[in-house]
Amino acid sequence: MNKIEKFEDIVAWQKARILTQQIYGCSKVGAFARDFGLRDQVQRASVSTMANIAEGFERGGDKEFIQFLSIAKGSCGEVKSHLHVAMDQSYVSEEQFTGLYQQADEVSRLVAGFMGYLQQSNVRGHKFKRPNEDDFRP
Repeated sequence: MNKIEKFEDIVAWQKARILTQQIYGCSKVGAFARDFGLRDQVQRASVSTMANIAEGFERGGDKEFIQFLSIAKGSCGEVKSHLHVAMDQSYVSEEQFTGLYQQADEVSRLVAGFMGYLQQSNVRGHKFKRPNEDDFRP
């Protein structure tokens, strides 16, 4: 695994960003755009997915990161549920639904895989690094 130096390096975040762009694209037209409740919910859930990946990474500790990844995964599930409603209301076609659902499912799997990696690894984040003399030298 390549070293991740910023949250933008995380593939799950990158894919969540693309999903969010597409959710915004389909929810700002037609009847979907006028269903303020559903539109806002699905947009917030998709933004929450990518935001929680970023926030967890920035916290700097693996345990907190895993907690935020879990929230991101839950938000991704919320996106998938809202997509069912959007299709049931004919706001998106079956083809759009399938594409968006598959993207959301991919993000969810990537997040789950990352959580598993962190749980099994010895990575503890910079928060848990024990200081030594060299850490205090200018």
